[in-house]
Amino acid sequence: MRRVKRNWKQSGKLLQARKVKYFDPKKSKNLKKNQAVKKAHKADKITYLRKIGRMPEEESFRKRRR
Repeated sequence: MRRVKRNWKQSGKLLQARKVKYFDPKKSKNLKKNQAVKKAHKADKITYLRKIGRMPEEESFRKRRR
């Protein structure tokens, strides 16, 4: 087993496997723009609901754990 590990280490396959495992591709411009628009709409909706009194100040959209 030790020889196999050493060979993998020397060949660079182990390092390559780790790189691929945690690789996070960059988001496209359109995806970033769409996400920004959705986030802005959600923030506007929250502020509107707080202003008209339908949503308490300290509450958020996430459910609290009990």
